[in-house]
Amino acid sequence: MKRLGLKLSLNDPRWGKDDKPQANEGKKPGEGGPPDMEQLWRDFNQRLNNLFGQKRPNNNNNGDNNGGGDGGGNRPDFSGGMRATAGAVGAVVALIWLASGSFIVQEGQTGIVYTFGKVSHTTGSGFNWRWPYPFQTNETVKVSQMRMVEIGYRGNIKNKQARESLMLTDDENIIDIQFAVQFKLKDPVAWLMNNRDEEDTVRQVAETSIREIVGKNKMDFVLYEGRDKVAFETQQLMQQILDRYASGVLVSNVTLQAVQPPEQVQIAFDDAVKAGQDRERQKNEGQAYANDVIPKARGTASRLMQEAEGYRSMVVENATGNASRFKQVLVEYQKAPGVTRDRMYLETMQQIFSSASKVMVDAKSGSNLLYLPLDKLIAQAAATDAQAAAARAAQAAGGVPANTTLPADLMPSVEVNRQRDPRSRDTSRDRESR
Repeated sequence: MKRLGLKLSLNDPRWGKDDKPQANEGKKPGEGGPPDMEQLWRDFNQRLNNLFGQKRPNNNNNGDNNGGGDGGGNRPDFSGGMRATAGAVGAVVALIWLASGSFIVQEGQTGIVYTFGKVSHTTGSGFNWRWPYPFQTNETVKVSQMRMVEIGYRGNIKNKQARESLMLTDDENIIDIQFAVQFKLKDPVAWLMNNRDEEDTVRQVAETSIREIVGKNKMDFVLYEGRDKVAFETQQLMQQILDRYASGVLVSNVTLQAVQPPEQVQIAFDDAVKAGQDRERQKNEGQAYANDVIPKARGTASRLMQEAEGYRSMVVENATGNASRFKQVLVEYQKAPGVTRDRMYLETMQQIFSSASKVMVDAKSGSNLLYLPLDKLIAQAAATDAQAAAARAAQAAGGVPANTTLPADLMPSVEVNRQRDPRSRDTSRDRESR
């Protein structure tokens, strides 16, 4: 710095000037004229030559004798220093210019290189280099980042955007839907080159898609059981439209944040919903009562029909059996009328006397003393009747075969002492002759 003749003291009034006295030094401001540009340039070149140690050779050996020319003496050569300085400065500028073409792409990003404004190639993450401006430029795009656009609200669902959220359903009702769309990029070049406003394009496609889906469904379906279906169909339709536009977007998810009727009719809609719920509750109660009463009534009707059918079968079978037995008795009666009549008479009387508590005695035998243990006979008859009834019940239940005969001690027996005299025999003969 000393060789350049510069002074670094800021308090020096002649800071930046050389040690040589100036012609206008000591003059008041405004008295001197503007600085000589040629003199400044010559001073600058002289200092550069002194810095690089180059001097101009003396071509006039007789300078002392000649009074013309440069006044005698050696002068520095400025051309060599200027060329060296220009070369060094140019080299530094060239290095800086080439270094400006380097750029770093972070992980999860993709670099896009433009050559004269046209996409030439893409780069991955890491250190990359391109030709500096104006030949090439670059831009980085986050491809792994999950992006989101909001439709019907901004930031919070309370900050509604009625122009986006109000939609018309198939049953001509207005519904307020607020939802969010999550997406990421699958083609960064298409994302930058085919879209003027990327997020606004996705928002408009989402709004168009959900309006089409909602317009095909009823209001109750969208509000309650069809929310998941509406979101899924909206996502599918959005992907189709974005692929048709070649926007380079992959829709990941559509989330319905709020689905409700407009605020102006919210109270009336709540009343209608409550009325519908009361109607469904009453219908369910009526259906439950019907499910309790109808099966019981059907069971009772089926039981009565089966009992009637059983009674009819019993009556028919009894009548059929009686008719068959009568026919069999008729056949036997035709073969031997007298014997058949006596047998029928005796069986009838036995059946009658077995259920009676009286004892018949033949007083014509001439016996004046008659001793019978009546109490024992009555008790024996009652026990016999009970055993016979039990045996018949077991036989009816299947415990005893139908053709099995009861033991002699179980058969009802009533002894009737009857002495036949000639008169009774004659009477029977007369009966047979009749």
